[in-house]
Amino acid sequence: MTDLTVRTPGTADVPDGPGVPGAPHGSGIRGSGRAARLRHELRAVHALVHRDLLRLAGQRTHTALMLLHPMLYLLVLGGGLAALIPRSSLGVGYQTYLFPGMLMMTVQTPAIMVGIRLITDRQSGYVRELLMAPVSRATLLLGHCAGGTMTATAQGAVLLSLIGVVGLPYDPLLLVLLLGGMILASFTITALALTLAVSLRRAETFHTLLGVVMMPLLFLSGGFFPLHSLPGWAHALAAANPLAYAVDLLRRCVTHRVPGPQAASGIEWAGRQPPLPLEAGLLLATGVLALLWAARRFNRPE
Repeated sequence: MTDLTVRTPGTADVPDGPGVPGAPHGSGIRGSGRAARLRHELRAVHALVHRDLLRLAGQRTHTALMLLHPMLYLLVLGGGLAALIPRSSLGVGYQTYLFPGMLMMTVQTPAIMVGIRLITDRQSGYVRELLMAPVSRATLLLGHCAGGTMTATAQGAVLLSLIGVVGLPYDPLLLVLLLGGMILASFTITALALTLAVSLRRAETFHTLLGVVMMPLLFLSGGFFPLHSLPGWAHALAAANPLAYAVDLLRRCVTHRVPGPQAASGIEWAGRQPPLPLEAGLLLATGVLALLWAARRFNRPE
């Protein structure tokens, strides 16, 4: 019989694949479809990140006020207590000791604000409009998380520029290590804030819960004083506190690059500090698991 297949001039043959008549095993169409879908999802993440960065650039007064709090703690409280706390008890000056905790406090506030914005966006109907986009809900949540991580890290980088004020060197590797630690801490805190936000309906409840929880978490983080000075019963709580691992990670980055007799003051398991890569891995795992749970919860119909 004569082959009656019609080919359009100037076009290539359709690659063989599942769903194409007479195709044995090709996957060109399906593969290109998956690639296009992935690009579409990544564009949605980029749009949400761009939105958060535009908000950061447009709200300069609000950003400056959020940075004012940790700066006052670092320069005023740290400077005042530096004269009262002997250097020998910490191995470094108190401002130097306080600096990692203030970096964590700086990234913590904008990271938590992502959860509040998700609740207010849901109340205003903005989330409902986003859900009409032809992308998955998990992608939208990932975009919120990525945007919150970047804005929190950007604000932390401003405080990082004051590293010389507290007596630390402007060592490029030290700056890179601290920046990487802030990115990891920002991601974990943002993911935890989104986990809480998808479970709540009112921003007032979110604020109230944070007011009850955040202050104990801060004092159990080791940001203000060594954890070994806490009562014995508080050590177990500190070991379960993700903020404590974030502060300890940042402080040990400083210890790694600035040699000297520095007293152990962070997380301890059975009297020994866990390896630095393990602490970083636990922080990352906490953030990933929190984001996966939040995505599963967010996928449920409203």
